[in-house]
Amino acid sequence: QVQLVESGGDLVQPGGSLRLSCAASGSIFVINAMGWYRQAPGKQRELVATITSGGTTNYADSVKGRFTISRDNAKNTVYLQMNSLEPEDTAVYYCNADIFRNAWARNTYWGQGTQVTVSS
Repeated sequence: QVQLVESGGDLVQPGGSLRLSCAASGSIFVINAMGWYRQAPGKQRELVATITSGGTTNYADSVKGRFTISRDNAKNTVYLQMNSLEPEDTAVYYCNADIFRNAWARNTYWGQGTQVTVSS
């Protein structure tokens, strides 16, 4: 099986920074795209940022210039550096990965989520 485990969520003041991490483990052959999504109370889950295995990134307009996604392929880990945090960034952040467990078994996996709260 495959597991994604997030860490790094916390309570932070407006204007502060946090770094989220998500490590994939288990029976992994290849990891394609990885990404971060978030879900605020009463709202639908939305894309925050994605990164391909080659390093191409994509961001939601609301986080461009403030958030940076990166990955360490050797560690099967994706990161989200969040700067200039705003109260509107408060949400549960979920890691997502497109993983081949072998040459033909491909699935999308999700982590359990980590809470980010931006408040004074």
